Amino acid sequence: MKIASNENPVRIGWLTEQGLRLDAAPYLSGAFAAKQLLKRLPVDKNPLAELTKGHNGGIFNGPKFSRVYVSDPEIGVPFLGSTDMMEADLTHLPLLSHEVADKFPYLDVQPGMTLISCSGTIGRMSYVRTDMRGIWSSQHVMKIQPNPDRVPPGYLNTFLRSRFGVPIITSHAYGAIIQHIEPHHIADLPVPRFAPEVEQSIHELVEEAARLRAEFQAGLEAATTDLFTRAGLEELLDLRWHEQPRDLGFAQRKLTSTTLRALNYQPRARRVLDALRSVDHLSLGEICSGGKLGSGVRFKRIDAESGHGAARLIGQRQGFWIRPEGRWISPSQAPPGIFAKDETVMVAAQGTLGENEVFCRALFVTGSWLEHVYTQHFLRVVTGTPDISGAYLFAFLRSEAMFRVLRSMSTGGKQQDIHEALRAQIPVPLLTAPDRERIAETIRTAYRKRDEADQKEDQALELLEQVVSGHSTAE
Repeated sequence: MKIASNENPVRIGWLTEQGLRLDAAPYLSGAFAAKQLLKRLPVDKNPLAELTKGHNGGIFNGPKFSRVYVSDPEIGVPFLGSTDMMEADLTHLPLLSHEVADKFPYLDVQPGMTLISCSGTIGRMSYVRTDMRGIWSSQHVMKIQPNPDRVPPGYLNTFLRSRFGVPIITSHAYGAIIQHIEPHHIADLPVPRFAPEVEQSIHELVEEAARLRAEFQAGLEAATTDLFTRAGLEELLDLRWHEQPRDLGFAQRKLTSTTLRALNYQPRARRVLDALRSVDHLSLGEICSGGKLGSGVRFKRIDAESGHGAARLIGQRQGFWIRPEGRWISPSQAPPGIFAKDETVMVAAQGTLGENEVFCRALFVTGSWLEHVYTQHFLRVVTGTPDISGAYLFAFLRSEAMFRVLRSMSTGGKQQDIHEALRAQIPVPLLTAPDRERIAETIRTAYRKRDEADQKEDQALELLEQVVSGHSTAE
């Protein structure tokens, strides 16, 4: 609930400026203050629509359409939803049939675009990198295609995701249960214009961040490919899971008390495990002996304010995003074990078996992400074997083959978990020490670039803040 008070009143003039809207969002979200600040800035301002070009003037989402998903990348295109666009690793995007995608060619995202979630949670943003060419987006993602002759794309992106742009965009949301915004709502959003060299500097920071994120993505894929290729398991890199015969009517002998669940004996997963056992390997349980292979501690969350000894709590969904969102809690009010050791592999270990769910996906904790705390719903994989690093394990566990194997080890009812005994038996290929170190270093380099990209984007925002403050002071 949002409430205006005597200390923070809503004035009658504001109602007129907002078209007599009577909901709280335009007045108490910071949007009105942002508009007033921009209005007072002694610089030129252009409506957003004047700085864009392309389909429907360069600000568009798309119509509703029936989606037909496929499993063969030769007949489909990667497809972004309003949540998928936040993902740090785009390897696992669903594939939309070419037959459908070709009807909407303008939904192919282009480098330099800013993507904005326009349905559900409003105002999340992503900058389109060069390696995202060929990805389509849903009608729940609004595309802002800048005209580079009128505005540097990186500068426009920085303004839109700043404390000046976001409140104004989100204040236009309408709807009761599911919120929406439409292109015409933000077409007249005033974009302040500064000296060309300032805007270009901001743009270059954003472009550098985009390049680093593309290299991060390429590094992850290269490390996994390197590992399976050197192990002689290239066939596991192109699994084509859904093109294999379905697991129906199979028999399993020599059952034990470990599990009686049919899914745990899934033939497709068994073939992957047999291939892994055919090469030199150690079990995951052996590697993590002396480390950790278990869930985190359960704890009560005590909310705290950012900057006051608080830490951001990372849940399973947000753990896979470029920048995590979530509540801030007090670590001092929680038990030990909520932070992660460097090079811990986290596996989303509780959830359901939907194809687009994160259940059984792996993430890697290092660098700036060591500052966060993590829920108990992650399986912590911490090596206890000195010459097998967490980075090497991550290159293995992030693969599509291991995603399918871990899912075959599901146990539980509505909310699945990963069977404690079965996960310890997973065979991990052992390569030579130089190979393991090379693969691990590829992962580490990728994550250093990810942190550097975050810093570049932060620097772009800081530079925008500085120039806005400088002109406000001058006024």
